[in-house]
Amino acid sequence: MAAAAAQGRAQAGEGAEEGSLQMVLLSTAVAVCGSLEFGTCVGYSAPAQAGIVSDIGLSNSQYGIFGSVLAVGAMIGALTSGRLADTLGRKMTMRLAAIVGIFGWLAIYLAKDATTLYLGRVLLGYCTGVLSYVVPVFISEIAPKDLRGGLAASNQGVQLPTSSEQRFRGDLWLLWHLHVCAGLVPCAFLLVGLPFIPESPRWLANIRREKEFRTSLQKLRGEKADISGEATAITEYIESVQDLPKARIQDLFHSKNMYAVIVGVGLMVFQQLGGINALGFYTSYIFSSAGFSGKLGTTLIGIIQIPITLFGALLMDRSGRRTLLLVSSFGTFVGCFLTGLSFYFKAQGLYTQLGPTLALYGILAYYGAYSIGMGPVPWVIMSEIFSIDMKGIAGSLVTLVSWIGSFAISYSFSFLMDWNSAGTFFLFSATSLVTVLFVARLVPETKGRTLEEIQESLMAST
Repeated sequence: MAAAAAQGRAQAGEGAEEGSLQMVLLSTAVAVCGSLEFGTCVGYSAPAQAGIVSDIGLSNSQYGIFGSVLAVGAMIGALTSGRLADTLGRKMTMRLAAIVGIFGWLAIYLAKDATTLYLGRVLLGYCTGVLSYVVPVFISEIAPKDLRGGLAASNQGVQLPTSSEQRFRGDLWLLWHLHVCAGLVPCAFLLVGLPFIPESPRWLANIRREKEFRTSLQKLRGEKADISGEATAITEYIESVQDLPKARIQDLFHSKNMYAVIVGVGLMVFQQLGGINALGFYTSYIFSSAGFSGKLGTTLIGIIQIPITLFGALLMDRSGRRTLLLVSSFGTFVGCFLTGLSFYFKAQGLYTQLGPTLALYGILAYYGAYSIGMGPVPWVIMSEIFSIDMKGIAGSLVTLVSWIGSFAISYSFSFLMDWNSAGTFFLFSATSLVTVLFVARLVPETKGRTLEEIQESLMAST
């Protein structure tokens, strides 16, 4: 069987190269609308604050609740995402999340009081919690092995620009309602696009829908591609786990699953403890506190972040996941250390002209390094390392850990800054150094392997 599987994987690679990639690219583009929705949900609260506070009459504490309940909804979404994706399928789960997202945006648009705003925000959180799991999983399951990393990396959410806050300052009602309309667009594109793309062939194989499995795989690889080898490899792997008992939470701690769980959870913990959500939510505040223009700083971040993310996606299947993680985590260490130095110099009254420059270069270095590795790669690896029978439970756990970390860091950041601004960034930089050691010691390289080959490798290492 091993020889047949190896031969099947070889043929799978050839078939993927000969086949058309148009459907894979279209399917990825549709799924990535879910990532754009993630970005609009996370990025909504800052530019809409003045309008919502003015029109609805919220206090600052009430608006703080409005901003934070997104994470509560996302945790609920993360808990249910894996089971939904395994039961309903990847496409139906994305469709459900998009519908919930639309209801969330409509609740905010029509809100007349704080309760309706909170409801809408929780629904948006649930939408993003589900999508943050199912989108990378779907992409990894449809992509050819030599392109899987780059395509899955496109899942990293991109927040929409908020420059319109200045343009429409004279009409605050128009401002925050326009941002609601912008948030509806990715949900609409996701719903419109899903009927035109195939379901994940691996999910179809796992629920024994053989004919649909082969039809889906054929569409993804091209009408003239020979899918027999890839189909055989997938089917043989599915059959090897098909007779196992239904996965339970306690199975996460079984010896055969522990390694993958440690890697997946560890990467999400280090991603959040590195401070990304603190910097994401408080970028302008950090620049202003360091003595630099917050508006200019956030503009420069927007200029560098997208091209660096694209560059990282191009490197994903060339240099490999581990290399990008090592370079990225070391880069975030340097960025946070420089930013910490700027706050230290400011507190001590030293090098007053150098401090703001250090803050600018430090935060730009941090965002550049994060975008090339620690941003997208943990989600790529999460979608690759879990077996088909454990993917739902394990993926939900990893996604939940990410959202808990996001909430904890975002909530505690202002208190940490009041405690010691320089010390806060030195703590983030120390976390990045530990991340380097974690990646070097434990994280496996998954580039250039099929999902089935990755499972064989992980099983051999346990």
